[in-house]
Amino acid sequence: MSREIHLVSYPIGLPTEANFSVVTTDVAPLLDGQVLVRNLFMSVDPYMRGRMTGRTTYVPPFELNRPLDGGAVGEVIESRSELLKSGDAVLSRYGWREYFTAAPSELQIVDRSIEPLSVYLGALGMPGMTAWVGLNLVDVKQGDVVYISGAAGAVGSVAGQLAKLRGCQTIGSAGSSDKVNYLVDECHYDDAFNYKYGVISNMLTQVAPNGIDVYFDNVGGESLEAALTAMRPHGRIIACGGISQYNAEKPVPGPANLFNMITKRLTWKGFIVSDSIAQMPQFISEVGGYFREGKLRNRETILQGIERAPEAFIGLFTGENIGKMVVDLN
Repeated sequence: MSREIHLVSYPIGLPTEANFSVVTTDVAPLLDGQVLVRNLFMSVDPYMRGRMTGRTTYVPPFELNRPLDGGAVGEVIESRSELLKSGDAVLSRYGWREYFTAAPSELQIVDRSIEPLSVYLGALGMPGMTAWVGLNLVDVKQGDVVYISGAAGAVGSVAGQLAKLRGCQTIGSAGSSDKVNYLVDECHYDDAFNYKYGVISNMLTQVAPNGIDVYFDNVGGESLEAALTAMRPHGRIIACGGISQYNAEKPVPGPANLFNMITKRLTWKGFIVSDSIAQMPQFISEVGGYFREGKLRNRETILQGIERAPEAFIGLFTGENIGKMVVDLN
């Protein structure tokens, strides 16, 4: 038997726990060539909100009254495959459930010597690779002044650290004093500010009076408009996400200063990290090396038990997490 989380209705605005249900089900029988996996940790990520609309975007929508899916790291507890053995740690897309059966081709074995294993859902997983791919997208280099919104989240915290390791001046915005302190004290941002304490463009100007070269956008909205004002000529914008608008119930007006794209000759690039999956070995080599050497931190906010997965997901949009939000299924 296994518990799993189903989506029972598509949210309107901010999701609530009423949109989800905890269902107990029989695990599919283990067939020859398959393995039985017990999930240890599962991920919740902002992009999942876009799959809760019933509409296809760059990924198909979640089906109602079916188990959700997402990143998870687990342990093989029974194997009928020569490719994996009991005790192997594996990464999968079978999150939001406690147990599952799968073929080895659906799984990625990971190094159990790296702890905690949940790092494969954070700095060494999809969020970390998103940060790394985004920085490479516009050739972020030594001497650049880089502003990152949503900087204390799973992607932003890694992006800032990687930019700092490249010799950049890093500036971050976040939504609480604790998050600002985390950015400066642990992620070694040069400057950080709480966007709730004033007009973002004014605060950004205070910490970057000579402007910025790169904006890593995780938020959209007012942060994007402030960055367009602060950008130097030939600046670059990395369009990663727009969490401020994910729960909007009607279209949100765009920035009022988009003409700066022309007058400042800016470059604005969007990306989906899955398009760069072939670069995973290079990412693991570089960023995994930083993690092993202690040069890269992986902060987590952990909730215990699969029944708290909806709470963890909703918390992404109410600012409950510092670093990666993880659900511990142990």
